[in-house]
Amino acid sequence: MAQKGISKWQFGDFQTPITLAREVVSVVTSKHNINPNLVVEPTCGDGSFLCAIAECFPDARIRGFDVNPDHIDNARAAVKEAKAENVSVEQSDFFLVNWQDVLSETPGELLVLGNPPWVTSSELGVLNSENLPEKTNFQGKRGIEAITGSANFDISEWMLLQHVEWLSNRTGTIAFLCKYAVARKIMRKVRTLGKTELFGHIYLIDAKEHFSASVDACLFVLATEGGNTDCEVFESLTASEPAYVIGEREGVVVRDIYKYERTKDLKGQDPAYVWRSGVKHDCSKVMELTPSKNGFINGFGDQIQIEDRFVFPLLKSSDVANNRITEYRKGVIVPQTSVGADTSIVHREAPKTWSYLERHDELLKARKSSIYRGKPPYSIFGVGDYTFSPWKVAISSMYKSLNFCIVGPINGKPVVFDDTVVFLSCQTRQEAEFLLDLLRSAPAQEFLGANVFWDEKRPITTNVLRRLSLKAVAIRVDQEKEYQRWCRRRL
Repeated sequence: MAQKGISKWQFGDFQTPITLAREVVSVVTSKHNINPNLVVEPTCGDGSFLCAIAECFPDARIRGFDVNPDHIDNARAAVKEAKAENVSVEQSDFFLVNWQDVLSETPGELLVLGNPPWVTSSELGVLNSENLPEKTNFQGKRGIEAITGSANFDISEWMLLQHVEWLSNRTGTIAFLCKYAVARKIMRKVRTLGKTELFGHIYLIDAKEHFSASVDACLFVLATEGGNTDCEVFESLTASEPAYVIGEREGVVVRDIYKYERTKDLKGQDPAYVWRSGVKHDCSKVMELTPSKNGFINGFGDQIQIEDRFVFPLLKSSDVANNRITEYRKGVIVPQTSVGADTSIVHREAPKTWSYLERHDELLKARKSSIYRGKPPYSIFGVGDYTFSPWKVAISSMYKSLNFCIVGPINGKPVVFDDTVVFLSCQTRQEAEFLLDLLRSAPAQEFLGANVFWDEKRPITTNVLRRLSLKAVAIRVDQEKEYQRWCRRRL
């Protein structure tokens, strides 16, 4: 049982202002044609939504629940002041309530609304919160995460999936304030479960203004309207038309179905040009070096003198995104020319470099990722012939912009990227310029804009970029002969 005075942070508790609650209710009632017999708010807080919804549906049965006794007192006072006689408020733990009993007491159309906790399970774990669901593998994780239920997830995501189940056998609507990313995850799960009777709507809100929270947030409405599990996205609560529609097309979930329909002829694998990610080494203090007058300085601040043979200029995501692509500001040791290749060549050709790596053998062996197990000493990943191509067309995977750029050699050596950069390899600047023109063309930009989800931590991935056929783009912009000419040169 929760005690009075519990911190809002333990429960991810951000109370909804009454003005926002009324705006949300107005959107739900005016745009989604609802007439609920039962309204349930599972985490009612101080009662803003209860009062706002009671104003619209005085004849519906409205039930609010919350684990925090302080909120219960506030909610009951607010309901009493609003003279909302059809509203009841109960102190209950969401994870312990028998919700089927609650729902079965009142048949008919159901509305579930509110503002669930905006925290993840790991954040609650750090706070030693008891306000957590029993660990289950609801996300379909593999391995130890599936066994222990240790995968990190948003508490609101878990709650919303329970509400989706509530709509399995009755007509109704879910309307919740949540993170934009959570809403997208729920729509993905809805598609996976094959619940084609549910249609989604996302209305973006300013979380900074309403909750002083720096996160992409929205009103997420999921209704038994029928359809094809597409999800309309509105730029605000007052927008009359969706800015774009998320949907699944040809087995792929795309951000904007209308842009996709206009450019779907550009979809396809391109065998001549394959997008790659940069190198992965997981030990930056050892492997990444800053050039100095007397050699290099590693991440520990140690001055070291090693051969230049296996050290290459390194650019990271921020360098590529901000066009810092011509200066030798950082280097990286690349001991292999392909994944799994023998690293003893470093011992033979650069003994000082080998000795340096040996001095840090313990750190390099302690790298946690399983990809290094059973591999030669000091192995890295994301390396191949493409790594050493003199010219590249690159883009940051971390920044929210389709800003492609050309990267050439620095100090006579090919540039290497870290694994937050995605690139195409080229042999000449002219080839790189041709590919850059294709990628910057209107058809390519529209196709990629239809596929990239900008709220992702890494919105621009090899998976997304590989959906685009550069050959198809070349055909669309009347450059097929030039494309074929460059392809023949790569053979």
